Amino acid sequence: MNVFLLIAGGLSACAALLHLACIYFGAPRYRMLGAGEQMARLAEQGSHQPALITSVIFVVLAIWSAYAFSAAGLLIKLPLLRLALILITFIYLARGIAGFFFISSPIGRSPEFWLWSSLICLVFGLVHLIGIKQTWATL
Repeated sequence: MNVFLLIAGGLSACAALLHLACIYFGAPRYRMLGAGEQMARLAEQGSHQPALITSVIFVVLAIWSAYAFSAAGLLIKLPLLRLALILITFIYLARGIAGFFFISSPIGRSPEFWLWSSLICLVFGLVHLIGIKQTWATL
């Protein structure tokens, strides 16, 4: 079992659960996690839009978690494992890097949101990258 891919799966699973918490706890959790005031207000107004958007993110992160766990050997081998892991890693790293460009112009979010979420995405991407590199021959 690859430790880095186990950690990667756990990180994505935690991120997925945090998104689920936003749906459950509503506007205060959207605000706490930096989703933006517009999302929080929509949640307060009873709009289904924040829950729908957040549900999609939850599902994506849960799938990404399953792929990392699969590559680590914890789950059965999922289809297109190599390709999926490459794409997941690329998306995490690209999001991490891109977020730094929004710090000075935060577009409805705080500069702190962009800083911390970018650092988190970079860490997630690097953990995936190390795990993939270590297990590439067996994927």
